[in-house]
Amino acid sequence: MTTRVLLAEDQGMLRSAMASLLNIEPDLHVVAQVGRGDEIVPAVAEHHPDVALVDIDLPGGSGLDVLPELTAAHPECAVIIVTTFARAGYLRRAMAAGARGFLVKDDPVALLAASIRQVLAGEVVVQPDLALAALRAPSNPLTDREQEVLQASRDGTPVADIARRLFLSEQTVRNYLSSAIGKTGARNRFEAHALAEDHGWV
Repeated sequence: MTTRVLLAEDQGMLRSAMASLLNIEPDLHVVAQVGRGDEIVPAVAEHHPDVALVDIDLPGGSGLDVLPELTAAHPECAVIIVTTFARAGYLRRAMAAGARGFLVKDDPVALLAASIRQVLAGEVVVQPDLALAALRAPSNPLTDREQEVLQASRDGTPVADIARRLFLSEQTVRNYLSSAIGKTGARNRFEAHALAEDHGWV
């Protein structure tokens, strides 16, 4: 029986290479490839893959942002996160949202293929060292709103623009930023975002 695979990866050359290597496997067939987060759910609805290999850093919505909608709308499609960012916070968020596996891109394709088979057999696949790091890492202290405001401010966007984008008052945005800075132990919002990103909280 052939397993139908969807690839969500924004780097075209890497995506094509992954597809070619996976298609060599006798029991795997890549039925769809997308390069944006907002293309994942429609592609799953159209192509009905058994498993989706999803990157985190995607335009149009990160893999972690899309994951809750994907697993709710298509629980029959197992999701494996395949990312460059081996961060404990990302692993926690992915598992909480329903991912069945979490792998890094520098793993050999043979391991990726084996992981697909394990997940479809009912297992959860996570690298042991990353699982251990997730157990030892501090929990995310930021609320959903603090994460959203901090993420919106990452490029130095003015408070007024953030407020308009998120339909908040400017004072409310300042309050969320101040709270996030305090919780991360940072000196300013830029450092707070960098620390939160490093932990995988945003």
